[in-house]
Amino acid sequence: MSDTSPDKAVAEATSSKRKDYLHWDDYFMATSLLSAKRSKDPVTQVGACIVDQQKRIVAIGYNGFPRNCSDDEFPWSKCRDSLEDKKLYVVHAEANAILNSNGASLVDTTLYTTLFPCNECTKLIIQSGIKQVFYMSNKYAHKKNYRASSRMLNAVGVVCTRHVPARKQIVIDFDAILQDDE
Repeated sequence: MSDTSPDKAVAEATSSKRKDYLHWDDYFMATSLLSAKRSKDPVTQVGACIVDQQKRIVAIGYNGFPRNCSDDEFPWSKCRDSLEDKKLYVVHAEANAILNSNGASLVDTTLYTTLFPCNECTKLIIQSGIKQVFYMSNKYAHKKNYRASSRMLNAVGVVCTRHVPARKQIVIDFDAILQDDE
């Protein structure tokens, strides 16, 4: 007769690791996606996360205006009047992540970004020594500045990989955590 007591079932269930944990690439891309939620851009929200070889997050960033530039005073739209075009003011997520590294060396790090980097961010990626880029979307691949980006990254050997998540969805449920306190 086998022991099928509830205590034994619980012991067996907790004696091995969880199987539904996040893999590193999904974890870092999810960090980028969560960072993108900080962007106030009404059309495009991009997030980036830089990780060192020990799988530690070095910096994160999202697209937005420079520090101390009011989100209410600068334009959020594209406009023919060049001074009212957001492109003149917005700092891209990748650039913000690099700047947010606070001077830490980024040599041989990996960048996770929700959108394939533009040519200007690519210059910063190369200059900072980032060696690998994972991205979710490359919706602007047809544009010349993104083709130039790809050309530069290939020329210097920065490995670019489209991230295909192991999971379609990751849910953050604050209520479930709070219920544990009750």
